[in-house]
Amino acid sequence: MTRDRRPLAGLLIGHAVSLTGNVLTLIALPLYVLAETGSPAATGLAGAFATAPVVLGGAFGGVLVDRIGYRRSSVLADVVSGVTIAAVPLLHATVGLPFPALLALVFVSGLLDTPGQTARTALMPEAAAAAGVPIERAIGWEEATSRGARMIGAPVAGLLVGVLGPVPVLAVDAVTFAVSALIVTVLVPRGMRPAAEEPEPERRGYWPEFAAGLRFLVREPLLRAMVLLVLVTNLFDAAKTSVLLPVVADRELGGPAAFGLLVGTMGGGALVGSLVFSAIGHRLPRRATFVTAYALCGAPPMWALAAAPPLPVVVAVVAVAGLAAGALNPLMGAVEVERVPAAMRARVFGVIGAGAWAAMPVGAFGAGLAADRFGPAATLVTVGVCYLLVVLTPLLGGPWRGMRRPPAAPARQPEPAGTT
Repeated sequence: MTRDRRPLAGLLIGHAVSLTGNVLTLIALPLYVLAETGSPAATGLAGAFATAPVVLGGAFGGVLVDRIGYRRSSVLADVVSGVTIAAVPLLHATVGLPFPALLALVFVSGLLDTPGQTARTALMPEAAAAAGVPIERAIGWEEATSRGARMIGAPVAGLLVGVLGPVPVLAVDAVTFAVSALIVTVLVPRGMRPAAEEPEPERRGYWPEFAAGLRFLVREPLLRAMVLLVLVTNLFDAAKTSVLLPVVADRELGGPAAFGLLVGTMGGGALVGSLVFSAIGHRLPRRATFVTAYALCGAPPMWALAAAPPLPVVVAVVAVAGLAAGALNPLMGAVEVERVPAAMRARVFGVIGAGAWAAMPVGAFGAGLAADRFGPAATLVTVGVCYLLVVLTPLLGGPWRGMRRPPAAPARQPEPAGTT
């Protein structure tokens, strides 16, 4: 069988370039708003308009992606994001850009980010099959490109803003979306689609199709358990990352430099962990790997921060946690693409992503209250214990037994010579 690696390369490179554009927006946009308005409140409002559509687009855009097609949706999402972001420096330099118009552009740009990423993920099984690589490896590479784009894009964006200013960086940002759309258009063939992606004989309307995807997720025991577990662990992670880590770093570990070092160490470790998992993940037992990785990445860093040992010790613990965390998204992604019908991948993946993010604001807010009332150390210890108890629940069995890898399809036997 002839292997074609171009579609997989196109999806991975397009994903990396598009996500780098998102990171440029994340850095340049608030600096632009702050420079123009001088108001932290306005900057925060712009940030809300940039992040809210990520959740909304993930939850409600999946049906449209399933209808339009995955390749076309990826290209369309990048084109719309590029046009709306390009409008910011263009209007700024010509007729001016009122703040409400900026908010509208930011909202529309972010609304298609998650559907575009979902569309590329939904095509991964077909691209991996064409390249002849295990799905765990393809999803691992995708996760590695995501983490690499974030880890490299943020400091590059900061450097560019410092040298060029935020307006030119937003123009560069628009170019990245155009490049991503071009890469997917050229390298991913038009005919690459799941067999079940063909239009359904009867369209039942947006909301019935959305409900069908949600109903599938609710009735699928393993996916439902995964979403609930990630919902809770992301709540704890938001408590740590948004509140407890910066507080401890500032008070006990040396200030903002320590905070940046720990965040960078976690990101770098996760990048390496994703690459390692992409190489060997298809040989590992899934449930044991899942629990082990979750146990290592969650509670130990919290307990290390609570103990406040010398910074190098905390960095070492966080590095191990990052390595473990790098295996989680590729592993869960492989399970999702195996269990979700091809015709509804985008809508189900979108709801899964929205569910995973839903409790994070609650975690950050609750951690702030708890840290004020009980202190950061006690809060970290408590959250770490709860985290560990939650991530050990897959060992109880039940729907988690379904994580095992499906048996490989039997090889097709050649037909005897002379048959028709």
